[in-house]
Amino acid sequence: MQTDETWTTTNVSAVEENSSLNSEQYRKKMQRRQEVQEMRIKNASNEKGLIVVHTGNGKGKTTAALGMVLRALGHGYKVAIIQFIKGAWEPAEKRVFSIWQDDLLEFHAMGEGFTWDTQDRDRDIEKAIAAWQKALGYIRNPQFKLVLLDEINIALKLGYLQVDEVLAGLAQKPVNNHVILTGRGAPAALISRADLVTEMTLVKHPFRDQGIKAQPGIEY
Repeated sequence: MQTDETWTTTNVSAVEENSSLNSEQYRKKMQRRQEVQEMRIKNASNEKGLIVVHTGNGKGKTTAALGMVLRALGHGYKVAIIQFIKGAWEPAEKRVFSIWQDDLLEFHAMGEGFTWDTQDRDRDIEKAIAAWQKALGYIRNPQFKLVLLDEINIALKLGYLQVDEVLAGLAQKPVNNHVILTGRGAPAALISRADLVTEMTLVKHPFRDQGIKAQPGIEY
């Protein structure tokens, strides 16, 4: 697996190599790269619904998923969002997405907040199971092109839901529909099953490093 250090070294070398080329050499190199990319695109003729996982300790997992939701809505696709943990908040995203509700978007905030706030494991499990049952209805429904299961990975990590049960549910989705699962600590079995996995790496965080509180427009 490529580490951050390897990635940085590789890209620095590429920058140095490109900067040493004259205009004609650079043009020929980019032309070859264009040909390779066009061939890859031509050969990538398969189409299928994806299982997408956003995990890792860094910020941006839900934000990236919501960007994909916007794309789907922009294409006129029906979308469902089920929030497993953050239900105690009324996020700004929910207000923005409300313009699509009752038409293309179903939004269900079914958690009651972070686990350190609820402090009731049995109730957290009950809520997670209810959210999963709600999600299953959308996953199985061919009309919903995209289903976002926000923070479900945390529910899996904490044992509120069973990985095998979730994998069995994902197997029931229509072949061309997509499901996104977000949250840190995604289990290995889910990562193995997914088609696209992105890990957000924490480098710096204003709350941890500077004591800066959550701010509107950034965290919510």
